[in-house]
Amino acid sequence: MRNNVKNFGLGLLGGMLPVAVFMMFSGNTETRSQGDRILSDGQSHYAKSTSYELGNMAPTENFVQASESSLNSVVHVTTKVETTHFQRDIFSEFFGGPGAGGRELKQFGQGSGSGVIVSSDGYIVTNNHVINNATEIEVTLNDNRKYNAEVVGTDPSTDIAVLKIEQAGLASLPLGNSDKLHVGEWVLAVGNPFNLTSTVTAGIISAKARNLNLISDRSEGVFPIESFIQTDAAVNPGNSGGALVNTNGELVGINTAIASQTGSYSGYSFAVPVNLVKKVMHDLIDYGIVQRGFLGVQIADITQEIKEEKNLPNLDGVYVAGTTEGGSAKKAGIKEGDVILKIGTKEVNTSASLQEEIGKRRPGDKVAATIRDSKGKVRVIELVLRNADGDTKLVSKEEVERNVAFGATFRELTSKEKNELNITYGVKIKSLNAGKLKSRGLTEGMIITKINNDPVNSVDELTSKLNDQNRGVLLEVMTKSGKKDYIGLGL
Repeated sequence: MRNNVKNFGLGLLGGMLPVAVFMMFSGNTETRSQGDRILSDGQSHYAKSTSYELGNMAPTENFVQASESSLNSVVHVTTKVETTHFQRDIFSEFFGGPGAGGRELKQFGQGSGSGVIVSSDGYIVTNNHVINNATEIEVTLNDNRKYNAEVVGTDPSTDIAVLKIEQAGLASLPLGNSDKLHVGEWVLAVGNPFNLTSTVTAGIISAKARNLNLISDRSEGVFPIESFIQTDAAVNPGNSGGALVNTNGELVGINTAIASQTGSYSGYSFAVPVNLVKKVMHDLIDYGIVQRGFLGVQIADITQEIKEEKNLPNLDGVYVAGTTEGGSAKKAGIKEGDVILKIGTKEVNTSASLQEEIGKRRPGDKVAATIRDSKGKVRVIELVLRNADGDTKLVSKEEVERNVAFGATFRELTSKEKNELNITYGVKIKSLNAGKLKSRGLTEGMIITKINNDPVNSVDELTSKLNDQNRGVLLEVMTKSGKKDYIGLGL
């Protein structure tokens, strides 16, 4: 008996030591970023909330447990959209100058979708298209509590957005690992189709790494990253932004689209994989924008025709059709005609899967790529990812706030550009995502020379004036050819 007690005491002591060591080393969490804290919050929630053994349960029992653990973490998102158009009065402008006598015309609309609580203190992930151009966003929890939500950040390239509500102690959904999903695996779609709250449907993983060209159709001028999980779980209008959940009750995707001629479910639905969502969410929370790295290559899936034309040994990998001057791939020695076989240890056999793997990384990240050259030699090279401007550094939140307004980023004009256009002021639109400037017809490369008839001398001056306005403004713009125009912008 004494030996048993002694053994029990030693076992208890042995079990407590690792816990004490863990608590000692994990006590300081102040240096973690907000995004890191949220990711670990989701993981710890799973550890606390799932104590059942799936191997001993029938599939229907799995569905019950996964549904119960998911419903309180999926919210109903409703939006109000207000668009303002500035109608010019040509007669008044003739006498009073540009902008004189104009008036604002407003149109109102509304929309709805779903969202997923990913942290107990109120961060919610949804689709960008659910909240795009919304002036008001309201979130309704499963227990009917309602909150106004603020947009933390959006990423049109993946159709992901992050919202925040001011409430603590929420039920967050644990984050799974979409890389470990298998075709044929059971999943649940949780959302609010047709404004029917708290709806759960079941299906299987039908395919992975699907590219539909859906995001480029919705948002012109973005770099779409599409590597959708395809399922046959019933997803309908209103499910967008909701959860795709495995039978462990973990979030494995954000439901985004359906393939249907009628706009309703017809057997195919698509979700953004959670491993890509994690990275986008992390960046939006910590930086306000997505820190996106690029390989700097033009790529193509290897078809039988390409295999025969290029004399390739098999259909493995992704074909490099070209490289960008100064890009990561070219600097690392990748050439046209090479085939990318792996990123890290992950095999990539489609353009979509390659985009997904690179989309999980940031500028400055070092990536090991397995390459087969045109002579058939396989080698592993290390390359450093760069952003769209060719830089490896991350952009701070302060830089973003200084240089961004209404979905557009700007840059100063060079002396050469000013001389060629015979102007002394103005800033150029560097990039343009979905937002008010794009909706009014502005394009990348345009120059904004005046705002409300005041010359624009710097990027800071323009963005501060745009972001501080609470009514319509009149912009004087100049095209690349030097032609001037006036555009009213309702705020």
